[in-house]
Amino acid sequence: MMITTQVLDTAHGLPAARVPVELDYFVTGFGWKEVGHGITNAEGRITEFGELAVPGLYRLMFDMAAYQNQPFFPSIAIVFEVGDPTQTVHIPLAVSPFSYSVYRGYPE
Repeated sequence: MMITTQVLDTAHGLPAARVPVELDYFVTGFGWKEVGHGITNAEGRITEFGELAVPGLYRLMFDMAAYQNQPFFPSIAIVFEVGDPTQTVHIPLAVSPFSYSVYRGYPE
């Protein structure tokens, strides 16, 4: 099972390239543990974080301060649960200067 993401800049109608993203896993009694990281490519995608996912809680941390100049949301955290480790989980993030939207998508 893989976790993938894509960042779309809705203000400019383009994929958001070069956005640093961290993938964390929640360990009961210990808190969040980083299990992967990457930087979005020219299509705004990260197609793998380097580790197969197991069931549990995950968090994607998007460093928007590295992408936008003086962002209103300098960091965006998306927490989600993986139940079925046989399915790929794709989490697209659509951003604009003063809003963002996230949903469960399907990788291409």
